[in-house]
Amino acid sequence: MRRARRAGEGGGFLREVRLNPEASTGRYPYTLPVVRALARSEGLALDAGVTFLVGDNGTGKSTLVEALAVACGFNAEGGSQNFRFATRASESSLGDSLLLTWSERKPRTGFFLRAESYYNVATEIERLDKEGGRPLLPSYGGVSPHERSHGESFIDLVTHRFGPHGLYLLDEPEAALSVRGCMAVLARLAELAGQGSQIVVATHSPILLALPGATIYGISDEGAIERTDYDGALPVRLTRDFLAAPERYLRHLLDEA
Repeated sequence: MRRARRAGEGGGFLREVRLNPEASTGRYPYTLPVVRALARSEGLALDAGVTFLVGDNGTGKSTLVEALAVACGFNAEGGSQNFRFATRASESSLGDSLLLTWSERKPRTGFFLRAESYYNVATEIERLDKEGGRPLLPSYGGVSPHERSHGESFIDLVTHRFGPHGLYLLDEPEAALSVRGCMAVLARLAELAGQGSQIVVATHSPILLALPGATIYGISDEGAIERTDYDGALPVRLTRDFLAAPERYLRHLLDEA
C-alpha cells in the first residue's frame, strides 16, 4: 500500500487509521480485503479535504467507513456523535480494532451518513425535534426527511446540516441520488472541503469521483489499497467501457443468463 504521506504531516482532523496488531484476523470482518491490507501495512494516511474509497462489492470499503465512524464516536446507524439510538445492531466489530491518529485541530461538528439506515436516522431526527428544546429540523432544511424523497433528504442533509470545519463519513451517498443529485452533492463536497472540512466517502459513483483535488484509494479483491487517479478508478473505467460499447457487455451478460 502506498501511503499518501507520513502521519502528522499536514492533513485534516483524522490523519491515519491502523489496525490494532493484536486484532484477531481469522474471522469476518478481518478477512475482508481492505482489512487484510490494513493488517499488512503501517496504516492508511488520510488527507485533508475529500478521500474516496472505491472497490467492488465485498472489498470492505463500506465496512471500513462504518468502523471509522464507530471509532470516531458516531452512532453505528448514522447521525452525529449525539445520536445514541439503536434499531438493529448490524455493525461489525472492526471499529473496536482501529487505531486512529488525530491532529491537534478538532472538528467543530460531524456526521456519519449510512445510506441503508438513513430512514432510521430520519425517525430519530423527528423524535428529537418533537421532544422540545432547540428545534432540530431547521438544521435539515426545515422539513422532516420523511416528508422528502430519499434523494432530496440526502441533499438537504449535506446542504443544511453539514458545515465548515466538520468531519463527515459517508457510505455510498449516491445510493439515493439521480445524476443531477450526484452533481449537487459533488459541488457541496467541494465547498465543504474549501471550508476546512474533512470527508471520507465510500462510493461507486464516477460523478462524485470527479471532484477536483480529492484523494482516491482503490481497494482490490486481492487485498491491496493503492492510491489512484480518476481515470484509473474502477467505477470510472467500467462505466466508460460500458457506455462506449454496451452491446459488447450485454451480449456477454445476456448470453450467460
